[in-house]
Amino acid sequence: MSETLVAVGAAGAESSVPAASGARRFWRRLRAQRVALVAAAVVALLVLIALAAPLLTALEGQDPTTYHPSLIDSARGGVPVGSLGGISAGHWLGVEPQTGRDLFARLVYGARVSLGVALAATVVQVALGVAVGVAAALGNRWVDQLLSRATDIIVAMPLMIMSLALLSIVPSGFPRPVLVTLVIGLIAWGTIAKIVRAQTLTLKGLDHVAAARLSGWGTWRVARRELLPGLAAPVITYAALLVPTNISVEAALSFLGVGVKPPTPSWGQMLTDADVWYQAAPQYLLWPAGALFVTVLALTVLGDGVRTALDPRAASRLRVGTGREDAGAKTDREATA
Repeated sequence: MSETLVAVGAAGAESSVPAASGARRFWRRLRAQRVALVAAAVVALLVLIALAAPLLTALEGQDPTTYHPSLIDSARGGVPVGSLGGISAGHWLGVEPQTGRDLFARLVYGARVSLGVALAATVVQVALGVAVGVAAALGNRWVDQLLSRATDIIVAMPLMIMSLALLSIVPSGFPRPVLVTLVIGLIAWGTIAKIVRAQTLTLKGLDHVAAARLSGWGTWRVARRELLPGLAAPVITYAALLVPTNISVEAALSFLGVGVKPPTPSWGQMLTDADVWYQAAPQYLLWPAGALFVTVLALTVLGDGVRTALDPRAASRLRVGTGREDAGAKTDREATA
């Protein structure tokens, strides 16, 4: 979080750079970070797998809901028949214990739910946070006080406890992925609202914003034309770090039994079902846990790379005295040489 806040302070300086030049500079800095590029490739592959889930399962010839009782050894308590959880040409990752549902199909369809919920919740959080933060910074003293106190209440709310309470009282007929998305998005927007408010207050004092006000522009025209471009860097940075957090929250809620419900597959719900099978069929636990770990790690590394590309000075400040030069700063120096 502290690294994210560091990135906020540089957005004002970046706002004076033309859009095209700023975009080229961003991509140049991001390409200089090989680890971030690898993480981006992993994220792109995961998104492609999630989007292509129907095609991939069709190639395998399976689906995520069909039971295969003939592939289960009832005498051993429902353990899959065969080695490595029943891996075969027809079941690429084996089958689920006790039900025989195809594990590969459930894993790729679970990626759709987990990634979709996380991305949609992030969009809700960013939209609410930006709207409240800008309104608080541009409003009068009473509006600022009211919205700031409401934001403080949201920030102080324990996300998991509030989510558990809300998800437990909603009727079961409501689409669960949509409900989880709304709950996460409506509870966890407070931090980004505080970041946006602080940055907007800083941008209000810049010369080009003052000139726009003196020219007779209205408040919301100033916000749309002068302030929102300067808010892009901190908002994109924080949003990139929110996605892996939301994936973990969705998995935790599903693991606790209040998130996505069967038969809809999600990685958290698969981990819940695998809780009693980790000794008899460990692959049933390892596949969704591994997918969750790789996704969160790749998104976190990519988010850090985006932060450094938007503000390489933050990374160079962290390396003061180490004798190492940040890759983005080195690339900029070579490009201007």
